[in-house]
Amino acid sequence: MPLQYLLASKKMRTGSIRPRRRGTGGKYERPLDDLRQKITTASLRERKLQHNPITCLTAYDYATARVVDEAGIDMVLVGDSLAQAMLGYENTLTVTMDEMLHHVKAVRRGVKSALLVADMPYGSYQIDPQSAVNNAARFVKEGGAEVVKIEGGEKRADLIRRIIDAEIPVAGHIGLTPQSVNVMGGYKVQGKNLAGIEQLMRDAVALDRAGVACMYLEGIPREVAAMITAEVSVPTIGIGAGPDCDGQVLVFHDILNLTFGPPAKFVRRYGDAAALITHAVQAFRADVRSHNYPSDEESYHLSKETKAGLDIVLERKRAMSR
Repeated sequence: MPLQYLLASKKMRTGSIRPRRRGTGGKYERPLDDLRQKITTASLRERKLQHNPITCLTAYDYATARVVDEAGIDMVLVGDSLAQAMLGYENTLTVTMDEMLHHVKAVRRGVKSALLVADMPYGSYQIDPQSAVNNAARFVKEGGAEVVKIEGGEKRADLIRRIIDAEIPVAGHIGLTPQSVNVMGGYKVQGKNLAGIEQLMRDAVALDRAGVACMYLEGIPREVAAMITAEVSVPTIGIGAGPDCDGQVLVFHDILNLTFGPPAKFVRRYGDAAALITHAVQAFRADVRSHNYPSDEESYHLSKETKAGLDIVLERKRAMSR
């Protein structure tokens, strides 16, 4: 009998298997955390070598982080996309270090097994190398992040080495880099011509040599992403970069239809939380207006003795007011 089944049998005998909540047919389910090992930067490299796809989703708060982590996702990214998804900003350029740290701390409390990656926001690393190291250290020391993510290729290599020298793992990010939206003239696919491909390859190799733990490839042709993935020694995590990367990342709100604009070409929606939430809110509103909520069963009651005493007091009060 394989080891995992022996372990599972032992857990069932020792009572560490939790029964499902009501409505699941009384079956037993094993929490994923029971058999999951902590994901680390080292285990990401093992995944690449074993051709075992890596999963990554964004999370911006405790509840979402806990759901994503317990669902078995390998990496949780507190992306600066929270600027739009959570704070309603027009783009990622506005979000601050303090806002990012606030969300990273919340996510840290919900994550146990996944590797926690934090985006360094615009302005936190572009201006001064020492400030960049200090800000990266804040994400680790105050926020509990295990990796910080920095946008840019060749031009960020020296900075990345400095941050790694401070014992902070770094994730690279090349291709469509949202913090460079004004320079790129919009959110455009990168590497569509030979010069662009050459630059992306140089960027990828520079990040690999700088010692990044992994690199995110965003908005680049599938063929180019496949070349980069084969060339570098670290895992590649794609978003709009085709299926040949070592892993894939999407924004949590995008896969559940919790955004308010048209999705990008690469977004696949796996559920419609917007419709579910809207239905629940409208049902609550209707029940309140029709006096169907709360019911007597959903209300607290006095004990018989206290109720009898209160009735006597109220009766005397009514008698005195006649």
